[in-house]
Amino acid sequence: MTAETTRVEAFSDGVFAIAITLLILEIKIPAAGSGPLSEQLLRQWPSYLSFLISFTFIGIMWINHHRLFTHIARSDDVLLILNLLLLLGVVVVPFPTAVLAIHLGGADQLPALILYNSTYVFIASFFNLLWRYAASEKRQLLAKDVDPTSVQRISRQYAFGPILYLVCLGLSWLSAAASLALGFALACFFALPPHVVISERSNGPQLGGG
Repeated sequence: MTAETTRVEAFSDGVFAIAITLLILEIKIPAAGSGPLSEQLLRQWPSYLSFLISFTFIGIMWINHHRLFTHIARSDDVLLILNLLLLLGVVVVPFPTAVLAIHLGGADQLPALILYNSTYVFIASFFNLLWRYAASEKRQLLAKDVDPTSVQRISRQYAFGPILYLVCLGLSWLSAAASLALGFALACFFALPPHVVISERSNGPQLGGG
């Protein structure tokens, strides 16, 4: 039995909002008498970095989630479960990001990178599963008047996700800088609207409009 997606979107927006708001709690107020305030604030730079990265990435994920549900008009039990698993990844993001910010450049950099990149492999996988399940013609969960070209663009753009985040994970053993740079580039890529980065004339994923 299907249902309208209003409650799914409202619940999801609430989770995104809480997750992105709670990020600031990772930044601690320096205790009085623990040393010069300026020094105490500067020592917390890993927490500031973690906050900015997590805020940006969760914001981009919210944008993509919103884009999907402008096309999805109905839901069923499987879609609800896939959406919950996606939200599980969203609420976890601050933890691996904070771990990475603390251990980057240290002896435990590799396990921190593995944890961090594995989280995004998980999220990218469930973004794909959620969309491909909803976009399946036999499910009939998309709006009746949805533009087929828009559906194809989203599917092509999302095809990049799991594979390239797996590449980020593999790069953890080779180069932290390359792994993080590719992860940041992917975040920028998914922040862009599908019609900007996917060619209408291509049968597969392609950057640009040529």
